[in-house]
Amino acid sequence: MKISFHGAARCVTGSKHLLTLDNNRKILLDCGMFQGMGQQTDVLNRHWGFKPSEISYLVLSHAHIDHSGLIPKLVSDGFKGKIFCTPATRELAAVLLEDSAGIQEDEIKYSNKKRKSLGEPVLKPLYTKEDALAAVNQFIVVDYGMWFKIDEDVELSFSDAGHIIGSAAVHLRITENGKTKQLTFSGDVGRYRDLILKSPETFSQADYIIIESTYGNSLHDLHMPTLDQLLEWIERTCIKRRGKLIIPAFSVGRTQELLYSLNQLELERRLPELDYFVDSPMSIEATEIVKKYPQYFNSRIQKVLEKDEDPFDFMGLHYIDSVEESKMLNFRDEPCVIISASGMADAGRVKHHISNNIENSRNSILMVGYCEPHSLGARLQMGKKEVNIYGVSHEIHAEIGNIRSMSAHGDYEDLSQFLSCQNPKEVKQLFIVHGEYNVQEDFKERLMRKGFADVEIPEIHQEVVLGF
Repeated sequence: MKISFHGAARCVTGSKHLLTLDNNRKILLDCGMFQGMGQQTDVLNRHWGFKPSEISYLVLSHAHIDHSGLIPKLVSDGFKGKIFCTPATRELAAVLLEDSAGIQEDEIKYSNKKRKSLGEPVLKPLYTKEDALAAVNQFIVVDYGMWFKIDEDVELSFSDAGHIIGSAAVHLRITENGKTKQLTFSGDVGRYRDLILKSPETFSQADYIIIESTYGNSLHDLHMPTLDQLLEWIERTCIKRRGKLIIPAFSVGRTQELLYSLNQLELERRLPELDYFVDSPMSIEATEIVKKYPQYFNSRIQKVLEKDEDPFDFMGLHYIDSVEESKMLNFRDEPCVIISASGMADAGRVKHHISNNIENSRNSILMVGYCEPHSLGARLQMGKKEVNIYGVSHEIHAEIGNIRSMSAHGDYEDLSQFLSCQNPKEVKQLFIVHGEYNVQEDFKERLMRKGFADVEIPEIHQEVVLGF
């Protein structure tokens, strides 16, 4: 058996890991889109490093675009196999992929105008809404905690990874030459003190492990509770300066966490009387899907549900659907909070809100999650005085902030706890993916101190033979 790494290799996005069995069946773990990689983003997303038509199966850990976003392109490029995921992941992926297609169709129009003016050939979007809808038809749902036989030599099981609703660590039992070995892929590992979700589950002993490392060398700030930090930003921006607080947030996971936090502030009678806008049609759909799976909520939010039937709703909350309503927020002079996708501020409606409000010193832009180094969100946090958005240079006068404690990714203590159910001596190889290289090097040293003997940091398209 061989494994090759075609995304999230020494970077955070584009998760794609390909298993090739001795019988030549190929199993792809995730099919994510590269995001926030600067000018090379489009090139990376258009070149696979393998032939989609040769893939036998796809196993999807969760619905976030950096793990699912190229599935429609994979299908349109020739993949005809089944796509295995949890029930909630199927629902969320259907919404996210259709939205992603719409964003690409819109942004390619802008890009092609520029290319035409330079005499360059025009590009097609990576895929269309029709491609996204067709791809979802190939999804097969598998519940947590069961071993599902996907063919005569491979069994699949999902365990709750605690990252977003439906997120899973993937476990494969593969039989070759009369021997059965387990390979575990962490997907994205959540927090053990998450506001909404249950903690990541333990799992059976693995022979090979692929683990993410987004925050593999850092700890989240737990000294000041998220509620207090969020309230501080609202009061400083909207009450004291009478400005707008713009919060880029991923539609799945982070938006719901923000809504839950604001709801908690209302329950505690600390929420300022303002208008709070969620400007993302996809966030509206995603929030409704999240509400359908209360069995994945932790005990804390289960108790909240006993006295509050909707922990994601509160006074002053408004959902913005149409483009016209979204544009009208730019003409609004009253203080307000705007939550909008995408989380890295690199696409979607939030990019327009930042463009229209970044030069006003009354306003604030608050980042609440990880940003790729080349993304707009990361560039805003670098302390620069100017930033380029849609080809226009903007002076940065708005205050730029960050709440690290809201990340849905586990820090190195969470990742270590996730692996604590394993006997390191029985793990033949451990591969670190989904992280910046300097972070991965630090995480590798930590894992080796914990007894994992063979820890690798694969490069893009690197292939490794796994000995059985």
